[in-house]
Amino acid sequence: ETSSLVRLKNTIVEHIFQSPKELLKLSVPSLVYAVQNNMAFIALSNLDAAVYQVTYQLKIPCTALCTVFMLNRSLSRLQWFSVFMLCGGVTLVQWKPAEATKVQIDQNPFIGFMAIAVAVLCSGFAGVYFEKVLKSSDTSLWVRNIQMYLSGILVTLIGVYINDGEKVLEKGFFYGYTPWVCFVVFLASVGGLYTSIVVKYTDNIMKGFSAAAAIVLSTVASVLLFGLRITFTFASGAILVCVSIYLYGLPKQDTSKVTRPDKETRTEFKQKLITV
Repeated sequence: ETSSLVRLKNTIVEHIFQSPKELLKLSVPSLVYAVQNNMAFIALSNLDAAVYQVTYQLKIPCTALCTVFMLNRSLSRLQWFSVFMLCGGVTLVQWKPAEATKVQIDQNPFIGFMAIAVAVLCSGFAGVYFEKVLKSSDTSLWVRNIQMYLSGILVTLIGVYINDGEKVLEKGFFYGYTPWVCFVVFLASVGGLYTSIVVKYTDNIMKGFSAAAAIVLSTVASVLLFGLRITFTFASGAILVCVSIYLYGLPKQDTSKVTRPDKETRTEFKQKLITV
């Protein structure tokens, strides 16, 4: 943005080292996202895959609710309908029939549903909170990303050394990093940056729609590259996703009030009728 390494250094010093409050502010979504990811693992460990897929899609309407309450926005009935249609479409796209397995795992549905509820709330809150921070100041989008990801790196490093500290010390942090792994990390990083851009210039609900479209496109790519067969449920879900994206993008129309034409307008209209 500044085309200068000196300005880059000054910006980082000003917004990172001299602004601890801003770092703390952006550490909130980092911590919430960390909680969300762990809750998702706990939920998947205690619920069937199909139940998990259906209930986890509640993050889409939850994000819409957080947008309404935290950002004081309003959604039309058609937009609410498209949100729930998207929720159903994503569920169908990701739906896979249950497969029998010989491995018996003790599952606790109550813990699973509680974990999925926490994950859904965290997803909606963290996304809308980050959007509010991005749009409430003139601070650069890239600076905000640095502030948030520094907190995320710290939190995840602590988790890595708690769970795999001995292996990391023995074999090194980058053990097993092949060129393909690095490429996947690069793609994930680019995806995170573009997600921030989507949140900055649209909103979190539109981010959910773009993620749903990405799921459909990735499945289509799997058909072309790996010979995956398209099922009826996937085709139905893909249609619902596309229709919901179109409906959500339609402009709002306020039909609750009908304005009456004034006297001059009525007079001109009568004159036109007489002329005809």
